[in-house]
Amino acid sequence: MKILMLSWEYPPRIVGGLGRVVHDLSHRLIKDGHDVTVITYKDGNVPYFENDGGVKVYRVDNFMIQPNNFIDWIMQLNFNLIAKASELVAKEGTFDIIHAHDWLVAYAAKTLKSSYNTPLVSTIHATEAGRNGGIREEQQKYINDTEWMLTYESSEVIVNSNYMKNELQRLFGLPFEKINVIPNGVSPSNFTVNERDYDFRRQYAMDNEKIILFIGRLVYEKGVQNLIGAMPKILDNYHDAKLIIAGKGGMLDELKAEANSLGLNNKIYFTGHLTPKQVQKMYKCADIAVFPSTYEPFGIVAIEAMLSGIPTVVTDIGGLNEIVEHGVTGMKSYAGNSNSLADSILTLLFDHKLCDTIVKNAKQKVKSTYNWTKIAQDTHFTYQKAICETMAERQAKQDSQEKARKTIENKKSNEITNLLSFKKRQAFA
Repeated sequence: MKILMLSWEYPPRIVGGLGRVVHDLSHRLIKDGHDVTVITYKDGNVPYFENDGGVKVYRVDNFMIQPNNFIDWIMQLNFNLIAKASELVAKEGTFDIIHAHDWLVAYAAKTLKSSYNTPLVSTIHATEAGRNGGIREEQQKYINDTEWMLTYESSEVIVNSNYMKNELQRLFGLPFEKINVIPNGVSPSNFTVNERDYDFRRQYAMDNEKIILFIGRLVYEKGVQNLIGAMPKILDNYHDAKLIIAGKGGMLDELKAEANSLGLNNKIYFTGHLTPKQVQKMYKCADIAVFPSTYEPFGIVAIEAMLSGIPTVVTDIGGLNEIVEHGVTGMKSYAGNSNSLADSILTLLFDHKLCDTIVKNAKQKVKSTYNWTKIAQDTHFTYQKAICETMAERQAKQDSQEKARKTIENKKSNEITNLLSFKKRQAFA
C-alpha cells in the first residue's frame, strides 16, 4: 500500500508517546513492503526531507504570522500539511490510505480525504475529556468537537486499549465495530543495554541506594505528585531508597516545591530531559519503575520498563490496568492513592524473589503481545477494511446516482409519451 501518515510530531521531535508510535509503526510497515510517507512539523534544524530508513519524512514550517493561540497555531499547521500533501499527490499520484494521528491533524486529514477521495483511518491516542477529567473550558470543547469530527470522518478508528474503546463509545457514540483495538509496541533493539553503567548511576544515587524511577511528562495526569507523596512512608520503612524523576513539563516547579516541603530534597532528584540513550541507561540503573498515572490511554513507558527488566508498579487505570497483572507481570496500586503506591513499592523492595518472577513474566508478555510485527499486520488489516468500505460507499453512491438518472429518464420518457398521446388525441378531435 501507499500510505500517508499525518502527525504533528516525529523523531527527533518528541512531545509525548505519539511520535515514537508513528516512527516504529512506519518502519515496520516499510519492512512489510509498504510505501510510507510521513508529513509532520519541522522543529529546529532538522531537514525538510529525510529518508529515514525507507520512510519518506517531509517536514513543514508553520506560518511566519504569529498565531493568537495554540488553536490558531494548529490550524495554520494544517494548512501547510495540506499544501505539502497536495504537492506530493501532484508529483506521485494519490495515496491508498491516509492515517491521521489525533485531532492535531484532523482538518488536513478531512480535507485530503474529500479532495482525493482517499480512505481515512485515524488513531486517537488520548482524548481531551480524558486528559482533563471532563470538558469545562471553550478550548477543551473545541478540541473535543474536533476529535469527534475526525472519528466521524474516518472509515475506521484505531485505539490502543479497551479502556480507550469504551471511552470513545461513551464520548462520541461511535459504532462498536468501527473502533479497532491495536496496542502500541516497543522495539526490543532499542533496549539492548545489558550491563548497568555504574559511573552513570552514580550521577544520580549512591551505590547503596535503591533507585525508584519515574520517566514521563511532568503533568498532572501522570500522577508524579502522588509518587512524591508516597516517599515519606517508603523512606520510613526502607531508608536506602531514592526517587529519580526523569522528564520535563509544566508541573516541574510545583513538584520541586512539594519535595522541598516534605524535606526530601536529598532523596528526590529531578534529571530534566534525557536523551534516548540516557533513558536506556537509566532503565538499567533503576531497581523499580513506577508509573502512577491518573489518566493513561496506554502507557508505553511501562512496557519499555518491563522489557528492560525492571519490576514495574502502575496504577489501576486505563491501558496500564490492561498491561499489568498484579503480582504476576508487575504491581498495581489505586490511582491517586500515595499510600497504595508506597505499599506496592515496599513489597518489591523487600521481596527479591517476587521481583525476579515479575521480571521474567513481564519480558515474556511484552515480547509476545506488544511486538510491532503483529501490530503492523493488524493495522494493515484495518487499512484494508477502510478501503473496502470506501469502495462500497462509492459503489452505493454510483448505484444511487444511476437509479436517480434512470428515474429521471423514465419520467421524461413518460412525459414525452403522454404529450404525444395528448397531441394525437387533439389531432383526431
